[in-house]
Amino acid sequence: MEYVIQLTIDHQCPQCGAPSTLEETDRLFTCEFCRVRSFLQERGHFRYLLPSKAPEGKELVYVPYWRFKGMLFTCLEKEIRHRFVDVSQRAMDGNLFPPSVGLRSQALKLKFVTPKSQGTFLKPTLPLEEVLDIIDRRFRDQRSGPIIHRAHIGDSLSIIYSPFYIDKKLYDAVLDKPISPELPDDFTFSDFPEWRQQKGLNFLPTLCPHCGWDLDGQRDSLILNCKNCDSVWRPLKDRFSKLNAAHMPEKGDDVIYLPFWRIKGDISGLSLHSYADLVRLANLPKAVQEKMEKTRFHFWSLAFKVRPQNLLQLSRGVTLAQPGENLVPGVPKARLHPVTLPLKEGIESLKLTLVDLIRPKSRLPELVPDIRIEPKSFLLVYLPFHEKHHDLVQPHFNMSINRNMLAHARNI
Repeated sequence: MEYVIQLTIDHQCPQCGAPSTLEETDRLFTCEFCRVRSFLQERGHFRYLLPSKAPEGKELVYVPYWRFKGMLFTCLEKEIRHRFVDVSQRAMDGNLFPPSVGLRSQALKLKFVTPKSQGTFLKPTLPLEEVLDIIDRRFRDQRSGPIIHRAHIGDSLSIIYSPFYIDKKLYDAVLDKPISPELPDDFTFSDFPEWRQQKGLNFLPTLCPHCGWDLDGQRDSLILNCKNCDSVWRPLKDRFSKLNAAHMPEKGDDVIYLPFWRIKGDISGLSLHSYADLVRLANLPKAVQEKMEKTRFHFWSLAFKVRPQNLLQLSRGVTLAQPGENLVPGVPKARLHPVTLPLKEGIESLKLTLVDLIRPKSRLPELVPDIRIEPKSFLLVYLPFHEKHHDLVQPHFNMSINRNMLAHARNI
């Protein structure tokens, strides 16, 4: 069983300065005092501070650690393995410092790094790609054979700064305990390049750019809706950008709509342009008809978080169903599950979905290394599910999702 622990972050309202506590997945922030709503937008990666117990007057130096939290998929010759990981890795050279922050990021309250944060911050010098390779090697099973493809889905990448100070020895300021023998008198941190936060957190006013109405969403929503002009918006470069959306109409009081990314891409390395090509590639028990040859193929990726074992199953099911008919532009006037997986994660999962579709699996080593997918267009599509006692059911595609699983997965 996978246990997911959320970061908790101490924060101040950008409007009135009132204190607040956020969860790691929070994006839509409502101040309990002034009631102003804002969307929290990251600038590259969120950066957090671990708390310090250092004696007053000590000069703190903050060492950066990459934190990766998400799903790791490994495609082997005959199967796809998956696991959820939540790990940290030192983002710079320097064996004097611990290789990770351990469970501290999960057990302690953090704060955002801002231009006003006191102390010396060391610059992350270890490239993110190298850090991901280290994480991959940490979880790699050498007995599994050659790896054909690897994907990181739903990942939350952030930088956590851990405080240290020198008092003859190197002290871990979180515990206020020494972690090294006595250092030379001429030891200094000046050999490590410094970094300084230039801009504060970016809070976007949640007003519809088209009509000025309040945008609607849940705490962890990455996409906001305007109920006044039926528009959909996503944060993009310090502003909200309009997003094309559609839905499949469905009647019933028990209907809830789940979001999916429908993505059209150019695929090199194999022929996959139509539904007929999909039938042949996946070796489906269907007779290829002329209509199938004319039906364009689209990838379908989840726009909401699920457990790793469910992501492949659902992506495969909707992609095989190709629900392109009867789509209506706009957002349905019904209950909506929030978009919690961004478009870039949907794009990251395309090759993974393709690997899962190919039959027989003996063709994987031959086909997969040459496959390249270049996304060309996308559409946010809401598909209807009927809410039953334990599951959400989509009868047209013979799909179901456990309600409890869906609720717990939002913390991934």
